[in-house]
Amino acid sequence: MNDVQPTWYTAAQVAERVPADRARRLIGKALVDGFDPATDPARVSTPAGSGHLLLMPSTISAWTGVKVASVAPENPARGLPRIQAVYVLLDTATLTARALLEGSALTSLRTPAVSAVAADALAPPDAAHLVVFGTGPQAVGHVRAFTRIRDLARVTVVGRSPGKVRAVLEEVSALAPETVAGTADDVARADIVVCATSAPDPLFDGSLVRDGACVVAMGSHETGRRELDAGLMGRSLVVVEDVATALREAGDVVLALEDGTLTEDALVPMRDVVTGAVVRRDDAPNVFKGVGMSWQDLAVAVGVVDPAA
Repeated sequence: MNDVQPTWYTAAQVAERVPADRARRLIGKALVDGFDPATDPARVSTPAGSGHLLLMPSTISAWTGVKVASVAPENPARGLPRIQAVYVLLDTATLTARALLEGSALTSLRTPAVSAVAADALAPPDAAHLVVFGTGPQAVGHVRAFTRIRDLARVTVVGRSPGKVRAVLEEVSALAPETVAGTADDVARADIVVCATSAPDPLFDGSLVRDGACVVAMGSHETGRRELDAGLMGRSLVVVEDVATALREAGDVVLALEDGTLTEDALVPMRDVVTGAVVRRDDAPNVFKGVGMSWQDLAVAVGVVDPAA
């Protein structure tokens, strides 16, 4: 009989044990140490109740884990979150559950951490101006993460609601010398652009993005939605977490392929830029399109339970 009881970690404990910068290092370390995202199982979606469940399993060396996320579109009307999640962490040798973690906190940490790992390899070394599209927690999380990889002098926030833009600016005001509201045209002067929205259509004219700039899009994992136009995708170095995953879930990639501006063989796995096998371009924009993968949650979860990871 197994009397091992898994330890429960609250959202506050997850955030305390793995600050944003440590989350970035954990994600990067997994890739540098040889983990190949192409081996990660595909995200599984299954109908449940009034919504659906997302199952995200992964194994990295001594640890195995699975995130179970519920998506209930009617929940906000009930005063509940639309997305909720729990993470189960097991040791690989015996598949015994060692920890249970609040899963939404993991998502909040790993998404900007993954973006920061990619942007650290793709953004100009002297990048000073960040433009962020979006006014939710991920927009704030990305500003926080990106100020740890570059010495930003200016952060511009673009959103549809002036009130929400002001709220984001108040939250990030201490992170850069200048934080201002902006418009889509500000991408023309940006060194780094982050798209953290639920928009189904391109957020700006991609022709405005300068050669050498870095653009990160992480707003969705649906094939019919995109934040970046086909023109930008076609003239850029396009980096994805994993090629097969991008072809299955990344609308920015899938729709650009359908439009004929991008080819499958032009896609670069994230691991290649992190390890230096492929380098950023100064003569074209550098795009990272992320959809979120199971191994990223696992890398951060291990950091929660193992201070030495």
